[in-house]
Formats: sequence, structure tokens, C-alpha cells
Amino acid sequence: MSKKFFFYIDDNIFAFKQLAERKPDSIFDIPFFGMLRDIHDKYGLKLQLNLFYELDESYDMGKFDLSEVPDTYKAEWEENSNWLKLAYHAKKEFPNVPHVNIDYDEMHETFKNIEREVFRFAGEKTFTYATCAHWLPVSKEGVQALYDCGVRVLDSTHGTACDYEEFTGELHSSYKEALMSNRKPESKVSTNEITFESEGYNLCSWNHIPSDIYDSKIKGTFNYVEDEDTGMIFKTFCSGVILNSFKLDHLESLFEKIKDDELVGMITHEQYFHDFYDYYQPDTKEKMALMAKYFTEHGYEFIFAEDII
Repeated sequence: MSKKFFFYIDDNIFAFKQLAERKPDSIFDIPFFGMLRDIHDKYGLKLQLNLFYELDESYDMGKFDLSEVPDTYKAEWEENSNWLKLAYHAKKEFPNVPHVNIDYDEMHETFKNIEREVFRFAGEKTFTYATCAHWLPVSKEGVQALYDCGVRVLDSTHGTACDYEEFTGELHSSYKEALMSNRKPESKVSTNEITFESEGYNLCSWNHIPSDIYDSKIKGTFNYVEDEDTGMIFKTFCSGVILNSFKLDHLESLFEKIKDDELVGMITHEQYFHDFYDYYQPDTKEKMALMAKYFTEHGYEFIFAEDII
């Protein structure tokens, strides 16, 4: 089996706001989208953008949601849908871990809002139903809602889960607030490797893969877990490298650790591309180009997450 690579970018909303405000001749006149096309044209990279429905008010940039994106560029989105897809992520950036105890109706409505607007301004063929929910953990009701909306592959947590009452470590206050609000019985604390060289505590819920299954069957392969209760396929998308979490000169040594895996997934976040962001990374394009070049040279074929199954 040939080696495959897929890449996705989380937390997308800013470039869509720019598209709505600037109304350029082409979507690729927006610098963020232009960067993506440059890397695709040079290396053949395919990718998906996981979208927020609206801009969080904490940025103090005014109100904006996807209903304001013009449909002027629908044909252009469709023409490029062979390498650029759009997908669900969340209603907005905050609060943290928004799906861990989400009810069915709320998840269904939020997903449908994003799906409806993407269909309108970018066309049905641009939308993908393999998705990464913001912060990963999704309640059983939320997973069922996603499945009923057409999602078949869901990014998942992995690690060792325990009930909060048994947990003895320090949990970030935002995690605790999310865990205890409208708490579902499946929502727990997870000890896991977040990225290479970074371990910590996270939350987990229904879409969780235990460490023993992940380590022995899932990691670096096309294997996945099929949930009997909801029908959803659980798959951990990221192979341990979040581009914005590491310095440019450190990335290649991390790539070396996974270059023989049959399936590699990688991630970054939109915010770090923009110079107005507090944690702006001016080498975002260089990181993505290095990634695409490295895995091309090591014999990987670029695919979408939906192609896993």
C-alpha cells in the first residue's frame, strides 16, 4: 500500500471575513488563500479548512458570520474543490471544549448552519463530511447528531481516560468548567500525548480511543474504530505534529519520526498566519511548504481525510 498524507487547518474564520469585506476578483487574492494555492501548485498539497460559523467577540473586530460571505466566488471554489475542501469545526472559538457535553439539537443546528452557508457560497462539492470538532471531544448526543447530518469520519482523542472524581492532577479552569457544565456520563479527563514532546491533561467524551487500541492498531495506519452505537468512524487525524506548536528548524526532526508510517495526518491553525494575532508566526507559509516538500520527497500521496475509508 502506498503511503498517504492528509492535512487540515482548524479555526478558520478570519480569511472569510476578509473575503466578505474586500470583495477581490479572486478568492486567492486574499493572502491566506493565496498561500494555500501557492503550496498546492508547487507540491500538489490537498487540504481542508475546518470552519467556525462566526467570529468570536473576544477579538473586538466586530460581528461576522458565514452568512456574510458572498456567493460571487462559488464557481471558483468548485473549480478548486479537487484540492481544497471546507468542513465543520464549531460555532465559534470560545468557550474551550464546546462539544464535550453538547446536546443533540445544538450540535445539529450548528452543523447545519455551516453546511448551509458553505453550500451557498462554495457549492456542495466543496464541503466534506470528515471533520474535526473544535478541541476534539464530542458527547454521544453530539456524535449522533453529526452522523445524522452525514458525517462518517470524526477526529478523536486518544489516551487514558478517568472520571473527574478519580482525577488527582491539575485541570485547567476552562476544562473543568466545560466538563462540569451540562455534564454527560461519558465525559471524562484524559491523560494523553498531545503532540510530540508534549503531554498533558485534556477532556474526552464519546469519540475517544483508549491508549491500548490506539497504540496497537490505529497509530500510523489506515485502521479506525467503528462505534456500534452511533455508526460513526473514530480516527485520530493528527500524527503528533501541530505545525504552529514547533519552531521551523525543529520540524524536520519530527517528520523523521513518522516518515515510514502508511498514513500521516498533520494540522495547523489559521490564526497564526495573520499579523494581527497576538501569537502571529511569520514563518507559517515556510512551515507548510517544508511539510509538503518533505512528504512529497518521501513518497507520500496527498489525500483528504474522507479518503481514509
